[in-house]
Amino acid sequence: MGEPSRQRAKTFYGKILSVQFHDMSIGPINYALFQVDDRHNCGALAQGENYAPGTGGPVIYLDGGKDLDMILSRVKSAGGSVALKKTFLGDQAGFIGMFMDSEGNRIGLHNPK
Repeated sequence: MGEPSRQRAKTFYGKILSVQFHDMSIGPINYALFQVDDRHNCGALAQGENYAPGTGGPVIYLDGGKDLDMILSRVKSAGGSVALKKTFLGDQAGFIGMFMDSEGNRIGLHNPK
């Protein structure tokens, strides 16, 4: 992921999740850390030689918040596409949704309620 795609990914996730990032590098890997209160327990966007976007790997599920429809409603205007609208799985599992991000990754959202 070159600098234009790195910025594009940060812009995409910033828009849909209403978050900002803290940039840092560890060796040859560049990270954009989601800004949270606990800096040791957070998510990050990673860029490096062995990182390649795609749909063939595992699906990462992010916290969809109180109503994941709010996040899904921002996906298209941020440069992605909704792959699965908010779907009820059952009383114990709650709701899921899925989108393709600006870089071609398939990402899930989950809300247990």
